[in-house]
Parts: sequence; C-alpha cells; structure tokens
Amino acid sequence: MNRYCVFCEIVAGREPADVLYENDDVIVFRNRLRWVPIMLLAAPKEHMQQSELWQAMGPVGEAAQKVGREQCPGGFRLISNFGYDGMQSQDHAHVHILGGMFLGEYA
Repeated sequence: MNRYCVFCEIVAGREPADVLYENDDVIVFRNRLRWVPIMLLAAPKEHMQQSELWQAMGPVGEAAQKVGREQCPGGFRLISNFGYDGMQSQDHAHVHILGGMFLGEYA
C-alpha cells in the first residue's frame, strides 16, 4: 500500500513549493519551517529512505552545496535526521540546508 508523501507530491507538481533548484534527479525547495532565516530542503526526486540517500549522496550532495553557497554565502550547515529519536518527520529522504545567520555550535 502506498502512503501519502508530501515530497513526492511536490516533485509531481501536485503540492506547492518554492523551488530554487531542480534537475532530473534532485529538487531543492524552501522549508515551510523558519527556525533560521534560510531553511531549504534538498531531496532526490525518487522516493527513498535516508540511509539509501547517504549511500549515494552524489547528486543531492552536489545540489545542496550549490544552493547552500548561493543562498548562504557566509556559510551554511547540512543536516539529515534519521528515525524518531533523530526527529525525522518525513519518510522521503532529504537534507536540510540551514543558514542566513551565525548558527552557533549546535543550531
């Protein structure tokens, strides 16, 4: 049984998103959350788990770095949450791109 996945819906164009970058494999869009001035999400277009993404970080890692440098010229942080204890809220693999301010040691 297929579960609803908001990221898959964004990739398919059925859910709105402020897309900053997109190619055949990856999409980068603004996170609706605003804990820091710039919160972006880089995700593979293909639905996969976090562990699968990290085993093949290539295109998503490249896109996350490219958009991070463009949006946060002073520096940025890449974060990925795994499982319940790691506060993973979306099953679709993704990387957070955080910046736009001094993030401190553990923002």
